[in-house]
Amino acid sequence: MAFEPSVTLKDCSYSYHIGDNLKKFTLRDNTFAQTKVGHYELTRLLEEVPNSGQGFLLKIIVNKELTGFKINITDKSGLRLVNIFKSDDHHIYQQKFYFLMDSLVDRGIFVKTAL
Repeated sequence: MAFEPSVTLKDCSYSYHIGDNLKKFTLRDNTFAQTKVGHYELTRLLEEVPNSGQGFLLKIIVNKELTGFKINITDKSGLRLVNIFKSDDHHIYQQKFYFLMDSLVDRGIFVKTAL
């Protein structure tokens, strides 16, 4: 999956875009870790029960030029993509995803657009 300036996850209600004034220190201040190749990565476990260790892995990677990013939600092993928006059974995971993304929108990392 290539880095894109705008990402829409399948069945998600919103589209996300890179913030206009995004800076590298903003990513580091918001717990994005720099990888060996220079990209910025945020990894979170979306859990139904906090601290259970059971849930889906959310990975957001912003390229080192700050012009594109990708979002993946996978099973806990990180090998199989999961669509948490497909079913109402994953309502809690959806709420946790939107909460995290809204916090990143509030900090100017992303811009959210309703579909």
